[in-house]
Amino acid sequence: MDQNFQTSFIPKKPIVEERVTSSQPIGIFMIAAIAILFIVLIGTGGIFFYKKSLENKIVSLQTSLNNAQNSFEPTKISELQLLDKRLNAATEVLDNHIAVSPIFTELENITMHTIRYTQFGYTLSSGAGAATASAAGDARTGTSGNIDVKMSGTAIDYRSIALESDLFSQDKNFINPVFSNLTVDSSGNITFDLEFYVVPSFVNYKQTLAATPS
Repeated sequence: MDQNFQTSFIPKKPIVEERVTSSQPIGIFMIAAIAILFIVLIGTGGIFFYKKSLENKIVSLQTSLNNAQNSFEPTKISELQLLDKRLNAATEVLDNHIAVSPIFTELENITMHTIRYTQFGYTLSSGAGAATASAAGDARTGTSGNIDVKMSGTAIDYRSIALESDLFSQDKNFINPVFSNLTVDSSGNITFDLEFYVVPSFVNYKQTLAATPS
C-alpha cells in the first residue's frame, strides 16, 4: 500500500525576526545640560584666547618700554637729576637768605638828627621771646621766625628818645620797639638800648632783589 507524503520545506510565510524597538524621548534636562556644556566650552575657549591676547599685549608693551628706556642716555639722566637737586638747594638757600641792608635804609629814614647809634647787632629768633613779634610777622607775611635787632645809642635829651619811639611805632617793618637802660652820661647825653623785631619779608633777599630797580 503506497502512501504518498508530500512534504514541503518551503515555508509558506517568510520567517521575519521581529525586533521590538522602544523609543525614549529626550528630556528637557538633557537638552539643558548639552546647552550648558556648549556654553562652558565656548566660554573656556574665549577666556583662553583672551588670556593669550593679553599676554601678547603685555610682551609688546614691555618691549616698547625697554626700547624707550634704551633710547635715553643713563649718564645724561643722572647728570640732570644731580643738577635738579642743586637747583632746588640753591632755591631754598635764596628763599631763606637775609639781606640786612633794608634795615639800615629804614633806620636812616626814621632816625632823628638828635639820635646817634653806636652799636648794632641782630639774631634770628623763633622762640618764646619772639612770640608777640612772630604773631605780627605771620599776619603780614605768612612766615614764621623773626630777626631780633639790638642796638645802642645816644640822644641829646629824653624828648628826642620819646619822639624816636613814636617814629618806630609807626613803622610797619619794625615790631615792638623797646627803649631801655636810659642813662645820662658824663657829657649830659642820654644813652639807651633799643631792641625790636623785623618783619621777615622785609629782609628776605629774594624779595629785596626783586624790588631793586634794574
